Amino acid sequence: MKGLRHKKYPIVIIIVFVFLFTIAFEVLYAQGKSNNPQSPAKTLPRLVDVGADKCIPCIMMAPILEELKKEYAGVLIVEFIDVWKNPDAGQKYHIRAIPTQIFYDASGKELYRHMGFMSKEAILKTFKSLGIDLKPSSPQKKKG
Repeated sequence: MKGLRHKKYPIVIIIVFVFLFTIAFEVLYAQGKSNNPQSPAKTLPRLVDVGADKCIPCIMMAPILEELKKEYAGVLIVEFIDVWKNPDAGQKYHIRAIPTQIFYDASGKELYRHMGFMSKEAILKTFKSLGIDLKPSSPQKKKG
């Protein structure tokens, strides 16, 4: 019996070593992620407009998206994806109709999506209703 117990120790030592190594790796990996400047916690809310540059409602959305990009630079990421030029994006984003606006929080979590034309005011109201109150980074030009 004494001989059998002695032979089990190397297996126990290996199991403990693997367990400790796994924990150490997870801790180091988590630290690396939190220090990464591309970490989701350090990103901005994002609006992705999926459409096409030849679709009429998408053409109507283009100046709105450009205005949002300029007015909310450093506060909001605004991205346009043309699914006629990039059909894989349609599958990636599960698009059923264009244009589709997809609203993301700063961590990259999808919060809401809308199909069809959407005004600048409606986009800003949607972000606000989702708990993201965007403040312009540049002063708005007053018309008149």
